[in-house]
Amino acid sequence: MKTVYLLLLICIIASCKPKTAKTNSDIKVKAVKVLPASYKTTQAPKANIVDTGKTDEQADAYTDYYIVVADTGRSYDALRGKMFDLNKSLNIPIDTMDRSYNKAKDLIAFPDNYDDEMYAGDYYPRRSVSDFLSLEYLYMYKPDAKNKTIALVRGIYGNKASADSALQAMGQSKTAFAFKAKVYVGCMH
Repeated sequence: MKTVYLLLLICIIASCKPKTAKTNSDIKVKAVKVLPASYKTTQAPKANIVDTGKTDEQADAYTDYYIVVADTGRSYDALRGKMFDLNKSLNIPIDTMDRSYNKAKDLIAFPDNYDDEMYAGDYYPRRSVSDFLSLEYLYMYKPDAKNKTIALVRGIYGNKASADSALQAMGQSKTAFAFKAKVYVGCMH
């Protein structure tokens, strides 16, 4: 069967060349050894030693941070109220990063007329070490979180000890938790 395909390929290639008179003695066909279907190779395929999936630049675009979350939910207004309560009771500053809730888009977003045209009317995540309250989408820090789950972030910390201290300072909250996350810190423009 392979011999037939080989001969067919040779005929196609030969027909693409300029027409010259050829005889059967001018055409040379190389003999091909056809192995039976039950043939098994004795050489195992070699794994690629170099991982080409991520470059150093891509790896450098992520940093391990510790995220402390005071609460999560789907209601922006409820979490916003809790954020102001924590601000008053624990004297933790709030930074909205100029974002608010856009009801029409169902999105935490910059104003549509924001100076940065790329993110005007869109969400931009908090992604640096910081000690203030903000409302964020949880999936930015936990990829397995549901898309519209909002997190009341207490802080983002560079080490576990700082995150543990911030969590402990919140008292006996049943909704607060801390976790280690790979946070994208590369260019977003």
